[in-house]
Amino acid sequence: MVDMSVLATDTQSGGFLALIIVLALWELIWKGIALWKAAKNEQKYWFIAMLIINSIGILPILYIFVFQKGKKGI
Repeated sequence: MVDMSVLATDTQSGGFLALIIVLALWELIWKGIALWKAAKNEQKYWFIAMLIINSIGILPILYIFVFQKGKKGI
């Protein structure tokens, strides 16, 4: 178990933790939008791929703007 007081006092660890949180939120937002669109378009294989692969939002962004059937964009 990680002692959070040690992480909070070290500025480098605090910056790293903030980066991880920002990247996780970034991924969550893009993945949520892309999964919604894949399910709505009945694209089962895209849905499964995006659900399993963590790519810091790259795969969901590509799906939304390049590979999505129908309307493009958000």
